[in-house]
Amino acid sequence: MNDVTAPPARDLLATTLACTLAQDHVADIVETLNDQDTGTVANVLLDLPFERAVEVLDQPELVEAAEALSLLPDQRAAAFLSAMSADRVADVFQDMREPVRERLIAQVDHETRSALTRLLAYPEHSAGSIMTTEFVSVPNSWTVAQTLDHIRHVERSRETVYAIYVLSPVTKALETAVPLRRLISGDPEAPVASVVAARKPIRVTPDVDREDVARLISKYNLLAVPVVDASERVIGIVTVDDVIDAMIAETTEDVQKLGGMEALDEPYNEISFIRMIRKRAGWLSILLVGEMLTASAMQYFQDELEKAIVLTLFIPLIMSSGGNSGSQATSLIIRALALREISLKDWWRVALRELPTGLTLGAILGAIGIMRIVTWQKLGIFDYGEHWVLIAATVGAALLGIVTFGSLVGSMLPFILKRLGFDPASASAPFVATLVDVTGLVIYFGVAAFILRGTLL
Repeated sequence: MNDVTAPPARDLLATTLACTLAQDHVADIVETLNDQDTGTVANVLLDLPFERAVEVLDQPELVEAAEALSLLPDQRAAAFLSAMSADRVADVFQDMREPVRERLIAQVDHETRSALTRLLAYPEHSAGSIMTTEFVSVPNSWTVAQTLDHIRHVERSRETVYAIYVLSPVTKALETAVPLRRLISGDPEAPVASVVAARKPIRVTPDVDREDVARLISKYNLLAVPVVDASERVIGIVTVDDVIDAMIAETTEDVQKLGGMEALDEPYNEISFIRMIRKRAGWLSILLVGEMLTASAMQYFQDELEKAIVLTLFIPLIMSSGGNSGSQATSLIIRALALREISLKDWWRVALRELPTGLTLGAILGAIGIMRIVTWQKLGIFDYGEHWVLIAATVGAALLGIVTFGSLVGSMLPFILKRLGFDPASASAPFVATLVDVTGLVIYFGVAAFILRGTLL
């Protein structure tokens, strides 16, 4: 990130681009700017009409926002930041480096600085960290007409006006929320709170996890949910678009963890080579150490392998089947935990469900494995020797046991990790596969030793 604060030299590309983009949809402008270098983005922001530039900077999808603002003159950057929504300014400041951040905080207006200080103090992933402090509230003594007139005066300074929050004139505590649609259709002379049924409003505290906020918005079909302090005073709102952005980030992080790596905190094209290696090398090293146990297991059964070399033909099949069944179960349980379909106390119900499921899936795969050996033997494609029936039975029984074990372990790992305070997504598919690989070999050779004793072994 560049900390230079002198205005970037104007260029023809930026000026032309600004003229071309000025009338486009803001999402299209952001998409175009994301393909440009930081200097060009900064110049385009200078050339765009001020309000249009603010609208562009307000979009979370603009990757270069912090870097571009760092290149602008302090006064212009501060003007942009003061005009942006408070929650977006907090996101931008988190991406800025010192001393630019400290200098620009001193330049923004007092209201923005106060809101920024509050928002940056909330824990990451909490409702407070993604809320905006720009909302419309009125005392319960106002009429519908007074409220509508107030909205006309303040609308331009508010990020959204999905609902109007009606407060007690004495305590300023939240009493109800009035959807804008109901307000417009209400009697102008009626009290503002009278246009909705008297009920306790849906609200959250700032420390509530953003996933819980998303569930509330989905459950009650809300466009925004108010955030209140201990005295029930509204301190901000979380809008549906804020939640969508947060959930995209959360889902991306979980997918990366499921792939067996640390979550990237930067776009793929922006992350440096060294940081990419750091994010991926740790998990790969852990998984390699785990796979070394697989080699140790094979060394332990070296005598059996030397006596019945045909058993090695089915090791990849055995290991992949167990890993796949475990990964399936892990993915299902992580999703169910995330959606609150199940909780920690339901672990035994999941175990009772996965046990017969694993047995059934194992029986299906075992039957396929047996059919494969029988078909190859009968058609003369491969000769498994005089004890081919016992080999088929070994493979079938091993698949039954390994798939059952994989399903059970894969479903229980997310519960164990969550109980220990870790993210269940850390029970990644590669981790489960590695664990089941090692135990799968033990099961396979244990079954082989039992069935083939006195013949091949």
